[in-house]
Amino acid sequence: MYKSILSVGGFTLLSRVTGALRDMIIAAVMGAGLASDAFFVAQRLPNHFRTIFGEGAFNSAFVPSYSGALESRGVDAARSLAGRILTLLTLTLAAFTLAALAFMPQVVAVLAPGFADEPEKFQLTVALTRITFPYLLFITIVTLVSAVLNANGRFAAAAGAPILLNLSVIAALLVAFWFPNAAYAAAWGVAVSGLLQLGLVVADAARAGCMPAFRKPFLDKDLRTFFRTLGPAIVGSAGVQIAMFADTVIASLLPTGAVSALNYADRLYQLPVGVIGIAAGTVLLPTMSKRLAAGDAAGAMAAQNRAVAFTIALSAPFLVAFLAIPDLVIRAVFMRGAFTMTAADEAAAALAAYGVGLPAVVLIRSAVATFYARKDTATPLIASFSGIAVNVLLKLVLYKPMGAAGLALATAVGAWINVGLLVTLALRRDLLAPDSALARTFAAVGAAALALAAVALLGRQPVQSLTAALPMLRNEAQLLVLGAAGAAVYAAVLLAMFKALRVPFRRA
Repeated sequence: MYKSILSVGGFTLLSRVTGALRDMIIAAVMGAGLASDAFFVAQRLPNHFRTIFGEGAFNSAFVPSYSGALESRGVDAARSLAGRILTLLTLTLAAFTLAALAFMPQVVAVLAPGFADEPEKFQLTVALTRITFPYLLFITIVTLVSAVLNANGRFAAAAGAPILLNLSVIAALLVAFWFPNAAYAAAWGVAVSGLLQLGLVVADAARAGCMPAFRKPFLDKDLRTFFRTLGPAIVGSAGVQIAMFADTVIASLLPTGAVSALNYADRLYQLPVGVIGIAAGTVLLPTMSKRLAAGDAAGAMAAQNRAVAFTIALSAPFLVAFLAIPDLVIRAVFMRGAFTMTAADEAAAALAAYGVGLPAVVLIRSAVATFYARKDTATPLIASFSGIAVNVLLKLVLYKPMGAAGLALATAVGAWINVGLLVTLALRRDLLAPDSALARTFAAVGAAALALAAVALLGRQPVQSLTAALPMLRNEAQLLVLGAAGAAVYAAVLLAMFKALRVPFRRA
């Protein structure tokens, strides 16, 4: 399992790195103003719907159903199920996309109401969203094919597909002079990337002999099972997106630049979430599903303990960086070209607020796997909506006094409530069995994180003095030096604590 997590995590890391490069270029070209606000909303809308209908809901319902059919009835039954779902998904999303394109001004008015007071920003957002929205159709089919690949033990192409989004946007920005402005170029980069990603995963599935073909839908036991789990999963996924929609709606009411500041902070925050949390959850769900289908409940719980330990050990350094030096991180990554110090300060405050919830967010995918692997999508729904309710209420309370940072802090609190409920309910039902090795891992990571925090806080002033004479790239140099020193200290303390506490290293 570790090998698969590292494979997914490696490609996801490359995706996040190229994504950071993409956002660095967007920040330098567009800064945090009208054009960037419009583009980020145009990019968010299809991604919101993709997450509702695609990634979260679809994977949680499809992977256990497909894995169950594959294990119990063979390849033909699994392929038939995937083909029928592909047909239904394509027809539904095509109709939804056409309707959204026809009524895009009304969609934008509902989801970014603050833009209506600025006609230029509103019209630009409508135009850009019409370009980006077809991405939803392509990327949802990518999600289905990726789920088939994952269920067949192939993770690389699916994990690498998002890299094409970043490269496509970067390429479009490099020829932005062909477009009315850079925002149009970036929007077309998003749209084209959907086709590129689809081509990549379809080619890999064809090579593996598991590419589903369109089939006439008919109801049988497998499809009924899929729909029974999909319904609650869609509602649960929609719950998460309600909070994200709330971010977009409320941020649009803030002064120009707030949407962009929140987005830049979120992009850095999503680095550990995607590389570690989502990678572990992506591998863990099919692993647990297969072991439970084979009657190996103890093996499924053991796999989960190892995934949680792995997740916490790798995400702790990001938590320390986001809480201890968020301003330096933002300045080093984004502050160049059109990106100003004011924008950097606002984004840094949002990044620190997001950081409060990082441990919860990276663990959510592993926590929900406990239930999804058992085809229980209702319990995660309850936990999700409880967190969402608090999240949205806090956003309404905090956005005026705290701006973008208030929205981020509300997200963090909601994530802790969500994961806390998931863990509590799983323990009560004996679905989790934390072992002593996991407890010792938490202790070792805590000690290493404290040592890293000391390096970040106490070392910053000496590093500033050391780099003061540099004619340029001072922020970048400071982050590099602190990062290298911190990584060395964190790794050394973590390994020493693992040895002292006798934390086992086992392959899975």
